[in-house]
Amino acid sequence: MRTKALFIALAFASVCFAKDIKTVVLTTNPEMHCTGCEKKIKDNIRFEKGIKSIKTNLDDKTITIEYDADKTTVEDIIKGFEKIKYEAREVQTTDTKSTESTQH
Repeated sequence: MRTKALFIALAFASVCFAKDIKTVVLTTNPEMHCTGCEKKIKDNIRFEKGIKSIKTNLDDKTITIEYDADKTTVEDIIKGFEKIKYEAREVQTTDTKSTESTQH
């Protein structure tokens, strides 16, 4: 009986703590063309609410951002770029995926 109750409690907790993680690919104007630009973007955008990871690609001049859609939107991320004098444009958004929180 205890095992069944514990299982139900854990199942409920995992549903409550599921996160809506999305990925967006952006380009910028001015273009990110050097490691200095890359560093400026990473050092500033990482502080925007809901950002989970930032990956840059200097070859194709894109920034791939993984974010928590429950905490921010693509529009808010783009506004974050405006704060550092970049105009960001969405190239691609990946559908949502739910992940469980690993809170301890």
